[in-house]
Amino acid sequence: MLLYFLIIIPTLFAIFLLFSYWQEWKYRRKPYYKLADVGWRKTSLPPDAEKSYSLAMLGDIGAVATDGSDPVLKIFERWQQANAAACTAVFLGDNLYPVGLPPEGHRHRAMAENRLKTILQQLQHYKTQPIFLSGNHDWNKGRPDGYQYMLRQQAYITEALQNKDTYLPQNGCPGPVALQLADGLLLVVINTQWWVQRGEKPLGSNYSCPYSDIEEFYIALNNLLRRNRHQQIIVAAHHPLYSNALHGGKFTIKQHLFPLTAAHKRFLIPLPILGSLYPFYRKYFGASEDMSHKKYKRMRKRLLQIFNRYQNIIYVAGHDHNLQHFEKRGNHYLVSGSGSKTSFVKKGGNATFTLEQHGFVVLNYYQNREVWLEVHVAPVTATDNTTDLVVFRKKLESIVVPQQQPV
Repeated sequence: MLLYFLIIIPTLFAIFLLFSYWQEWKYRRKPYYKLADVGWRKTSLPPDAEKSYSLAMLGDIGAVATDGSDPVLKIFERWQQANAAACTAVFLGDNLYPVGLPPEGHRHRAMAENRLKTILQQLQHYKTQPIFLSGNHDWNKGRPDGYQYMLRQQAYITEALQNKDTYLPQNGCPGPVALQLADGLLLVVINTQWWVQRGEKPLGSNYSCPYSDIEEFYIALNNLLRRNRHQQIIVAAHHPLYSNALHGGKFTIKQHLFPLTAAHKRFLIPLPILGSLYPFYRKYFGASEDMSHKKYKRMRKRLLQIFNRYQNIIYVAGHDHNLQHFEKRGNHYLVSGSGSKTSFVKKGGNATFTLEQHGFVVLNYYQNREVWLEVHVAPVTATDNTTDLVVFRKKLESIVVPQQQPV
């Protein structure tokens, strides 16, 4: 019996770990498609002449290369060239790593400013209409002084672009902010960092926010969605409501065996069994930026309670460094967070599509009021001659009711 526990059980456990690692390695950086979407390449798009509007949704672009070699900015430039009119680029937060835009003299200031200038110069060159949201890194990784970091970035961007509506919601308020992009297409921006932020966060007239109680936000959001049931609604935020990745509680076998790699990728110190404590904590209790954390969980529950009343919503977020698509109760939930970093995403589950690769999602709106999703990815290696790839395309079905009230 003692031999059984000392040899056979550890051997079986090791075989299980090796098999699981092989499965993860086999599918990493390969697109996963739900069975019904495997034949997506055979779908027929509406004619280009009927395209009314295009949105590029770029998340977590804060580690962009500033020497002209950035792969995501290259495919973003091709999108800009192909959509010179009637287009908007939405930056879904974490615009600057690691801590947003620090004050002058800070050791990260020059790097952050160079990265921001690289993005802004490309926007100004093509006259693309930009909208920047803030993420946890833009709020100094959620630290108590993060509000000042966010205000500093807002001031820098709006001054450079000479337009206060390029950073939304303004002043770090929760939102919602509605923008009519085209006939039948409405963009709604919300600041999900507000719910999980530690320390100072704005609310009320002293901060130029429209209300002093967060319950009024939920009422305003529901009223906005109800008034616009006749439109296709795209909700842009930083934090996803569904995810098969780290912030959704999904971890690799490597992260269980080498948990110290969460602090630095070179800390390859094996801690089997004991190392699983960290992933289990993140999965069931969560850091402040995880779905399992009580603040995030409360926000997610309230937002889904509202969204589930409607079936014309496409919710797009970043935060997790990959590309994902979910269909839930008639609505669509997207993760587009691989603008400058990539990380593991689990295939299957409730997802219809997942991929760990640099890129972003594009939403194209047509005259017949259809919205089509395209996932654009960059070449995997510098020697790969493949240009911008579309690795997934899908018509996002929704139920739009006849107009009853004006916007």
